[in-house]
Amino acid sequence: MRAVNLLEFLNSARQLSALNYAHCDRELIDLLDHMNEDEQFTRRIDLGIIYLCEENENKYTIVDGLRRIVSISLLLHAICECYKKTTERNEKAIKTIRSKYLLRGSKMKLELNEEDEVLYNKIVNGERLSGHEKSKPMFTLLHKLWLKIKDNQLSASKIFSMLQKIEVIIVDTNHVSPRNLYYTLNSSRGLAQLPLIDDYIKEKGVEAIWQDIKDDYFIKNSEIIEFLKDFFITKFSYNKFNPEKVYESFVNYFETMTQYISPNELMSKIKHSALLYYNIININFVNEDIKKAFINIKKHSGEDTYAYILSVYEDFTENNITESIFIEILNTIDEYLKNRQTSGKNIDFNELIQYLNAFITCK
Repeated sequence: MRAVNLLEFLNSARQLSALNYAHCDRELIDLLDHMNEDEQFTRRIDLGIIYLCEENENKYTIVDGLRRIVSISLLLHAICECYKKTTERNEKAIKTIRSKYLLRGSKMKLELNEEDEVLYNKIVNGERLSGHEKSKPMFTLLHKLWLKIKDNQLSASKIFSMLQKIEVIIVDTNHVSPRNLYYTLNSSRGLAQLPLIDDYIKEKGVEAIWQDIKDDYFIKNSEIIEFLKDFFITKFSYNKFNPEKVYESFVNYFETMTQYISPNELMSKIKHSALLYYNIININFVNEDIKKAFINIKKHSGEDTYAYILSVYEDFTENNITESIFIEILNTIDEYLKNRQTSGKNIDFNELIQYLNAFITCK
């Protein structure tokens, strides 16, 4: 752990890489706001802790602190944009800024995930942006900084005087899982769950089966999340499930189950359940009675029963219950859904589950 000037750290780093599941999808930091707080630059500006993993000498992976590093990079680019084609002296200064803080040779010093990297590279290279790209936090901040520098006639030397006051605490995380630390530090802000799961599965060496699941059964990422949510509701006996905890549930389930079976066997089981869920949401059945039951369940807004139906469907495919019992359960669920729609009341489905489980046991 060490305190460093953020600008000097950016200069000393040869390469900074973002985690592939870390996105610049929130408002970035307007560092020029600090100038209004301390016009004489007498106070040190503390921007908190940045967690890094040093891959080799001065090449880092940013575990947490990406928004601050992107923000200072955009401020430096904004300075270059405001003073380009003004004087020969400024042109030399711009080349120095770009070579010290933004570039490593012909490549970007800061490497982001694929989506953010396209926009960041276009910004720094001065390429034309689409209307959609101009609505992103990166361009929004850049435009705001550019206007402030122009409107307030802020000199580059004045901005650099401010930047010399910005400090962060650098924490080395070489002996900690970057993904787990990132999740712990950011889990309260609605993280995208699938990229975290993708990275975890890749680490376990079973990404081929996972990719087959996504390619074969789900068109949208939201459908995969719905499948996992309903899959884990029954596996963990959840009454309610938080979709923002899908990654956490996946890791818990994977770590528990792989104590008894191999990762490949487990992923094959998950793939089998994904196929069943695909059949449910697409009403993909040959048996006309089963198909009719699912059509009615969908017509009566029975999506909240899919988790239970998936567990019963698994029992059916494993020959734990007969086809006639499976159909009878589906029809009972549909009767519940019709009564719920007619009454306008959210009748507790858990009571029906208890009845159905008792019915299955008796049969």
